[in-house]
Amino acid sequence: MPRAATSSDVFNAVAEPCRRALLDCLAKGEHPVGTLVETTRLAQPSVSKHLRVLKEVGLVATRRDGRQRFYRLNAEAIRPMHDWVTTFERYFDHQLDRVKDRAESRQREQGQRPPSGRTARDTSNPKSGRTR
Repeated sequence: MPRAATSSDVFNAVAEPCRRALLDCLAKGEHPVGTLVETTRLAQPSVSKHLRVLKEVGLVATRRDGRQRFYRLNAEAIRPMHDWVTTFERYFDHQLDRVKDRAESRQREQGQRPPSGRTARDTSNPKSGRTR
């Protein structure tokens, strides 16, 4: 089966790690290409290519200010991915519950209190002898 084009949908576009790195940067705010090149340490032509793909699927929007182009995240375009991933959330929650139960069980076996039951002695500062 032939592989789908990277610009065919959001899922294919974010499959590439460099594009995810760019999205991480843009999640913090709007940036010009130069800043994205510095932050990701990718070559400028590569950053531009990846931004073009992200723009084609609607994940990134642009605005011009003079000769400079600024890129920003279009978070609403991520919604289909978010919705799809949340269908599997119950599997992760179940695993986390099991890890928590196992840790608490081991602490009980060792005669320790769970982290939520910390005492003032547990939070003392060894240098000053005072509690925080």
